[in-house]
Amino acid sequence: MRILSWNINGVRTLPQYHPWNTFTSFQGILEHLKADIICFQEMKTSRSSLPRCVALPDNFEAFFSFPQNKGGYSGVAVYADSRTVTPLRAEEGLSGILQPKPPLTSDDRISRSYPCAHEIELMPDEHGSTPSDFAALEAEGRALIVDFGLFVLINVYCPNETSDARLPFKINFHIMLQDRVRKLMNEGREVVVVGDINICATPLDHCDGHLASNTATFYDHTARAWFHGWLSPIGCMTDAVRTFWPGRKGMYTCWNMKISARETNYGTRVDYILVTPGILPWIKHGDIQPSLRGSDHCPIYIDLHDEITTDAGERLFLRDVLPMDGKREDPPRLAARLWEEYSGKQTLLSTFFGKGNKLRSPSNSPLSSLSPTPDTQLPREHSDAAQPDHTQPVVVIPPPTHPSLSSRKSVCTSTNQILPSSLHSNPISSRQTAPPPSFAKRKSSDNAAKKVPKKLKGSQSKLSSFFAQPSVSPPCSQEISSGDATDHRDYIESDYQLALELSASPENSLPQSLLASAMPSASQSKAAWSQLMAPVQPPICLVHGEPAKEHTVNKPGPNKGKTFFLCSRPVGPGYDKGKSERLREEVDHRYRCNFFKWTSDVRREAKDKSSTS
Repeated sequence: MRILSWNINGVRTLPQYHPWNTFTSFQGILEHLKADIICFQEMKTSRSSLPRCVALPDNFEAFFSFPQNKGGYSGVAVYADSRTVTPLRAEEGLSGILQPKPPLTSDDRISRSYPCAHEIELMPDEHGSTPSDFAALEAEGRALIVDFGLFVLINVYCPNETSDARLPFKINFHIMLQDRVRKLMNEGREVVVVGDINICATPLDHCDGHLASNTATFYDHTARAWFHGWLSPIGCMTDAVRTFWPGRKGMYTCWNMKISARETNYGTRVDYILVTPGILPWIKHGDIQPSLRGSDHCPIYIDLHDEITTDAGERLFLRDVLPMDGKREDPPRLAARLWEEYSGKQTLLSTFFGKGNKLRSPSNSPLSSLSPTPDTQLPREHSDAAQPDHTQPVVVIPPPTHPSLSSRKSVCTSTNQILPSSLHSNPISSRQTAPPPSFAKRKSSDNAAKKVPKKLKGSQSKLSSFFAQPSVSPPCSQEISSGDATDHRDYIESDYQLALELSASPENSLPQSLLASAMPSASQSKAAWSQLMAPVQPPICLVHGEPAKEHTVNKPGPNKGKTFFLCSRPVGPGYDKGKSERLREEVDHRYRCNFFKWTSDVRREAKDKSSTS
C-alpha cells in the first residue's frame, strides 16, 4: 500500500504538462500515480468551479477543503482508492469549527477533543494582539483529516512566510497542528501527517544549507526552531522519508521555477510525511519522485508492509488492521459524492441548457473540462431558433428632425472654414427656399436608409484624400444660400490656385544640389533601417566572458515589461546573489554571477559606439 503527497500548484494547470496531458480523464492521472491514498495541496479551485470528473473520479472516494474567501488559492484534497482502502470518518480543518450542514454528530467525529486557543500559547501579531480563536487560521482551506482505522491521516498545506507580518499566522497554524496531533495521540491514535510544511528541517534540506554562514544560524528562525523541536529525537514525529536516506544530499522537493532552479537541483525540501512511533514498523520504504513534472514541487511517498511481526512474535496483516471492504454505501459525511449537487437532490443550472435537460455522465467527462469553459452549450437547433432572421430587410428609421437642424448637423461634421463677411449677409433666403417639414422628413428617412450600406461598405479614408483640394464647409452658426455657396467655392478655388503658383515659383524653390544632399541615398536608408530593426546584441558577462541572457520584468510596477540581461549560467549552490546576500568567500563561480544590465543601456552603448566609429 502506498501513501503519496504532492503539491500540484493548481488542479487546472496539472493537465497541461506531460504525461498528464495524455489522459482523457482525471481518473487516469490518479491511476498513473499508483497510490492507494493520494493527498494534494494547492488545488487552487473552489467547490462551485470544481469539475465533476475531479470531484467524482471512478473507484476513488474524494474529500476537499476550500478557502472560504479567496478563490483560486490554497485548498487540499484526499483521494482514497475504494478498491484497496476504506475511509471511516473525515473532518475539515484542525480545530473542529468547520462543520457541514447539519453538523457532524459524535459518531461522525474523529476525536473527542480539539485544540482551543485559550489553552495553548499563540504568537502575537505585529500589534501585540493574540488570536482568541482559530477562525482566521481555518478560513484558507489548509487541512483535511481522514480516519483510516490503523492511523489518522492529516493532509496540510502550511502557510508560507511571505512577509514578517505573516510569520505569526504561520507559527500559530503550526502550533494548532501540533496540538491536534497531541490530542489524537492522547486518545491512543496513531497519526500520519503529510503535505507541504513550508519549512526546511535541517541544513541538509536546503540548497545553501552547507554554507558556513547558514549552518551557524540555521535554527535561529522561529519556524525552523519549532519544527526542529517537533521532530525526533526531540519531539514525537518522525521524518519517514529521511529515515531511509539519512545522509542523502540534494533530496529536494521544491524549486524556484522563475530562475530555472530545477535544472541544477537548486531547491529545498519542504514536503514531508511525518508519522508517530506506532506507524514506523509498518513503513517499508519512502522516497521522492523528482522525475514527475507538472508543478514546482515533486511527489513524495511511503510504502507499507503487507504484514509485520511484533516484538512479541505476533503476525499482523495490513488487511486486518486497515479496513478494505470496498466501496461503502455510507461514506463519511464529508465525501464529495454526498454533496447536494451530486446526490440528485439539487438541480444544476446547466441542466436547463443541456440537450434533453440531462446531466452528462461522469465517465464521459473529458479532461478538457478542467479548462475554464462552460459545462454545456446550447444545441444548434435551439441556437438557430433563438437568433434573429437576417433574411428580412432591416429598415433604419432615424428620429424626425427639422430641415434646418439636419442641415446644421451635416455642416458641423465637416471641416470648418473661415468665410468672408459677404457670405453672412442673407440668411433669410435660405429659410425661404427650405422645403416643407413633411417632405424633408420623408426625404431624410429615404436618404438615411440609402447611406447606411455605403458607410458600412468602406469607412477608411484613402491616402489621396489628405492631398485633395479642401472642401467647402460653411460655419454652423449661419445658413447660406446656393448662390453664396458658389461664390465661396470660387473664393477657395482662387486661394488654392495662388498657393500652387507660389509653391512653383523659382524664388521659393531650393537648389537641386541642396535637395540632393538633404535626401539620403538608398544605401544609407537601408543601413539606417537595418540598424534600427536589428536585435540587440547581448553583452558579455564580466566574470565568465559569455553572452548574457535576456529576461523580462513581470512583477507589477514601473519596470514591468522592461527587458534586462543576466548571466546565462544556471543558478546553483553558492551562486552570486550579490554582495548584500552572499559572502564573497562563499561564491561558487561555476554558477550564475551577479551580472546585470538593462537592455536600454545596452542599446544606448551600441549606438554611441557606432556613432564614434
